[in-house]
Amino acid sequence: MEALPPDVAGTLTALLRGDDPVSVALRAQIPHAWVAGRCGCGCATVDLEVDRHAVPAAPAHESPAVEAGYSSPVAAAGGRPVSPGVLVLTDDGYLSRLEIYSVGDEPITAWPDPRHLDV
Repeated sequence: MEALPPDVAGTLTALLRGDDPVSVALRAQIPHAWVAGRCGCGCATVDLEVDRHAVPAAPAHESPAVEAGYSSPVAAAGGRPVSPGVLVLTDDGYLSRLEIYSVGDEPITAWPDPRHLDV
């Protein structure tokens, strides 16, 4: 397990910026989350664990809790520009995965600037 990298924390914060009860609760989990695993394809996707004793679960909601895209293309591993999407997945009200995806063969290996998210 590893500490939550700043780019992952920044992306989660940007995606969960709403004032609704689910976003507020999930955003409160960010300081208590860590990376429990990474995607085997080499992309930036991370599996998350949250200290469930430190923070309560979010109210009942659908998973993914958030799905968004980026307003400008980013470079995939091969350098080709792609238009990625991102998902915040949860399990029993807790953050469980931050996933990035695109249509293409090359994985996106770094989290794009969260200022370009279209939430």
